[in-house]
Amino acid sequence: MSLPAASMPLRVYVSRDASALALGADATARAIEAVARERGIAIDLVRTGSRGMFWLEPLVEVEVATNGASTRIGYGPVAARDVAGLFDAGFTRAGAHPARVGPVESLDWLARQDRLCFARVGVTDPLGIADYVAHGGFRGLRNALAMAPADIVKVVIDSGLRGRGGAAFPTGLKWKTVLDAPVTQPAAGPQPSKYVVCNADEGDSGTFSDRMLMEGDPLCLVEGMTIAGIAVGATQGYIYLRSEYPHARRALDAAIANAYAAGWLGADIRGSGRRFDLEVRIGAGAYICGEETSLLDSLEGKRGQVRFKPPLPAIKGLFGRPTVVNNVISLASVPLILERGAAYYRDYGVGRSRGTLPIQLAGNLKRTGLVEKAFGVTLRELLYDWGGGSYSGRPIRAVQVGGPLGAYLPESQFDTPLDYEAFASIGAMLGHGGIVAFDDSVDMAEQARHAMEFCAVESCGKCTPCRIGSTRGVEVLDRLRAGIDRERQLALLEDLCTTMRHASLCALGGLTPDPVTSALKHFREDFGISTPRE
Repeated sequence: MSLPAASMPLRVYVSRDASALALGADATARAIEAVARERGIAIDLVRTGSRGMFWLEPLVEVEVATNGASTRIGYGPVAARDVAGLFDAGFTRAGAHPARVGPVESLDWLARQDRLCFARVGVTDPLGIADYVAHGGFRGLRNALAMAPADIVKVVIDSGLRGRGGAAFPTGLKWKTVLDAPVTQPAAGPQPSKYVVCNADEGDSGTFSDRMLMEGDPLCLVEGMTIAGIAVGATQGYIYLRSEYPHARRALDAAIANAYAAGWLGADIRGSGRRFDLEVRIGAGAYICGEETSLLDSLEGKRGQVRFKPPLPAIKGLFGRPTVVNNVISLASVPLILERGAAYYRDYGVGRSRGTLPIQLAGNLKRTGLVEKAFGVTLRELLYDWGGGSYSGRPIRAVQVGGPLGAYLPESQFDTPLDYEAFASIGAMLGHGGIVAFDDSVDMAEQARHAMEFCAVESCGKCTPCRIGSTRGVEVLDRLRAGIDRERQLALLEDLCTTMRHASLCALGGLTPDPVTSALKHFREDFGISTPRE
């Protein structure tokens, strides 16, 4: 027998995303429970992922009935000391309060987004199987279980999904290569013949979408990896997780356990006769292990160093077997594609950049957080319409897109649309979708030096151009900034960058010149150079 509506506990939502926790969300949640208990108010406190509006965290949402439908009213930021006042103001009935932001789903910042991958993040209980299923979860996997592997791969190819980890390689083509790869190595006992590996070693500056997805909707990643395994004939998956993500690890471990218990993982997935097993493995704490072959070496228990290619990991990857290596967002995009079809996903975006990209706004901005938008939105729109301009109130002078190896873009390029080819045409890259903004107080010569120093510290050491070139690059930039024989240093730096770009074994050394040369091109005055670059 169901309880009358008046006796149902009030549902209150507070994020347990790492960013919200850092801002005091746990203390706020405890205070809500304590005050409700003192006042005899029955509540059902649900800990969710973050909506991505970090300037409002800790964000508290209360579910109220409006015209026969439930609406979630938001209040934020709410510190523990604010909770009693929130109850005094009648927040349980959506009462007025300085922190009240109104119906969360109707907020312009959220309403103008295209939330496909992040549709459940901030909405559902991240670990609840029933909540996940109620919000569309496992529909894609159900469809996949009824399909032939080649048909699953074709759907992913037709969707236009490209890798969201930086290289933007077509996801479906990588899967097809693994599916078609012959397994020539002799089996060693029960060792799987093929693998699916998730690269969750999110290490680029200004990026946090992987973490938010894993903490806020980990079952989506579980589902995406399981679909990948069925598609290519792999029975074992590993999530290679950044060591600095303890909250994500707990969420993933719990989600995987719940998926096993509900029959969505294991030897006989939902009675289909298909098998897929999944584990979390913790990374080595090295930036280079974000490169797929270094990751595989680390996963095998070796020192993380870049492998020579060929052979590609899709042919000879983990333990010498054909292996799919995809980023978190790539894999988490797959369930929706299998649920709604390739055309649905492909209809978002522009040119060869299909679907959506979770864009992370960081640095000197008023409103930092995560925006999921179809490809084609411009940097200027993101920086001002969503980011609100600089936090300092000063002009935004430069942005770096794509992590520590991304080019620095000046204000004259802020109208560039987020599109892989459009960014390549201006010598930049989208990478993982992280945007770090700088106001006009930034020293771009110092930023260029930071890029070279970062490479020197994080190099795996296997190739000379990266290992030695980055160290010499720091020295050249120091002499250039000190005004020592500037023309000679400029010529030397140009030669050094050319060597690193074309002779490095992987993208760490090959892309390090991009922030340096872009800073020199657009911000020469910071290097003490008055002549324009040709």
